[in-house]
Amino acid sequence: MQSIIIGTAGHIDHGKSALVRSLTGTDPDRLPEEKRRGITIDLGFADLALGDIRIGFVDVPGHERFIKNMLAGAHGIDVVALVIAADEGVMPQTREHFDICRLLGIRNGLVVITKSDLAEPELVELVRDEAEELVKGSFLEEAPIVSVSAKTGAGLSELKLVLKQIAARVPERSSDQVPRLPVDRVFTMKGFGAVITGTLVAGELREGDELELLPSALRTRARGLQVHGQTVAKALAGQRTAVNLGGVDVSAIQRGMVLAPIGRLRPTQVLDVRLEVLPDAPRPLRSRARVRLHIHASEVLGRVRVLKQSGTIEPGKSGFAQLRLEVPIVAIAGERFVLRSYSPLQTIAGGQVLEPFAGKHRGSDFAQIKERLETLGAADGPARLAVYLVSAGAAGQRRSDIAARTGWTDQVLAGVIGSAVERNAVIDCEGVLVSAEAFESLNSAAVAEIKRHHQREPLARGLARETLRERCFTRAQPEVFKAVLGRMEQARKIVTEKDVVRSTDHSLEVKGADAELRQRIAQIYIGAALEPPTLEEALQQAGVAKDRTVYGRKVLQLLIDSGDVVRIQGDLLFARTALENLKRELRNYGDANEPARAINVATFKELAGVSRKYAIPLLEHLDRERVTRRNGDQRIISK
Repeated sequence: MQSIIIGTAGHIDHGKSALVRSLTGTDPDRLPEEKRRGITIDLGFADLALGDIRIGFVDVPGHERFIKNMLAGAHGIDVVALVIAADEGVMPQTREHFDICRLLGIRNGLVVITKSDLAEPELVELVRDEAEELVKGSFLEEAPIVSVSAKTGAGLSELKLVLKQIAARVPERSSDQVPRLPVDRVFTMKGFGAVITGTLVAGELREGDELELLPSALRTRARGLQVHGQTVAKALAGQRTAVNLGGVDVSAIQRGMVLAPIGRLRPTQVLDVRLEVLPDAPRPLRSRARVRLHIHASEVLGRVRVLKQSGTIEPGKSGFAQLRLEVPIVAIAGERFVLRSYSPLQTIAGGQVLEPFAGKHRGSDFAQIKERLETLGAADGPARLAVYLVSAGAAGQRRSDIAARTGWTDQVLAGVIGSAVERNAVIDCEGVLVSAEAFESLNSAAVAEIKRHHQREPLARGLARETLRERCFTRAQPEVFKAVLGRMEQARKIVTEKDVVRSTDHSLEVKGADAELRQRIAQIYIGAALEPPTLEEALQQAGVAKDRTVYGRKVLQLLIDSGDVVRIQGDLLFARTALENLKRELRNYGDANEPARAINVATFKELAGVSRKYAIPLLEHLDRERVTRRNGDQRIISK
């Protein structure tokens, strides 16, 4: 069965609640004060089955003092019923409610002229003409206009037929986004605990789902679900849904919170938006203006920054702006909202969220910002993803960041990323997404830095990986650094060797005086065997002056890199040939002392002909090389 939400709109005392009551048999005015005063104060709900279509009604208050309650119910409706009383015609709240519906992007609806029994036919026609003039040029221009009387029942049959026809034309809600249920009512039910209601604007909820209430991140569980008063196993997008929540106290829940899957959405306080200022706004919308933002069922205070040099958007005009809010909300790209002035309370503008996690902008960047936001407003999924990533630069975005911005399901997110990767617009670095432009920029910067290092240090084996990361990848995630090096190595631009990176064309061959010094140092260590000199002594013996010690160390490093000299610990170095001879003698000793193959420190000192100063470091090195294995005070020699 198809489900749609119809919201009423119109001036106070124009018969919205009576109309809903006459159609459904349910009185949407549930509060004692509403019944006593005879006016709607808060949202009311009722439902109606018309064949295979189930209609949920959201009845909103018409009094100007309760516009914020009206706005809490107007979000998420599929169809608006603009109600105008035949005995009064179009009134101030008729116009404001209609403006709100337009600003929220509602695309389907009808006009209902109520109280037809209180007016002569000629007056009803005048009101019809007035309604046609009001909606001219809007989404209701071609909409049906039906005259009814809740008191006599006149026109109700025709109205039900029209509602069914409109409902059949309402497109199904997209399944591209994760479940989101903005909370518009909270109460406690004896024996059940906390219950919330709202219109499920996307996805589906199932009994037992683990969820959270944002922006407070309160963990909870859907203990039970009801749709139109009936217990169900799951609720679908577009349905008025009641959720019995487990593990959370009702005092912690407020209207305006959003129920969503855990970890999929995030709070925000800075949004880039497209704004449309109403033609009858009392003044231009200026930067720094304090406003009331209404999005879904929440109302929060914030300030506007108009993103153009003049700092203003004139009445009847549109433009880009940034909203900086005083408290966090939940919003995703594409969602609609309404702005009201801080004081006096008046609807002045509305628009669409383009970037829900915006950074602060410099005035000098306004042209670039405008181009970016225009692209976001018109882009498809892969193009929108590319815009987000270009803005992120080297930092990139994780999949969870994109999911929080867009609300996309895992399936949609994977498809969008796959399409963008196929277009070569995006590089997926093990879950961190980077624009192709940023990736190539990092690649070029890394190649240039490695080449500069080779020019500065021709005797060095290469540039330390960590040094390269600090110089070129300070804003990049570790996954991006790894991916760039991998791509460069695959393209044979670089070679990575343990903790060092070098260009493929970098050669460690030395000639002339460098080669001669290398040979002299090597002979010093070979001649010293297992009692080598200190590093300073070796350089002195090789004829390296004190003021050229750094140069001598670089030449020595070439011997270490080639393996001709082995570093045991610190600056304690041995010729490779000396260590190989020692290993051979140890194995011979082990073979001669089968089956124990054991040797203690004293015997090792005698065998190697060294003092304890060298014996202990050598044994520890042999342990690491698995030539020996420590067993108490002895070493076991491997075969």
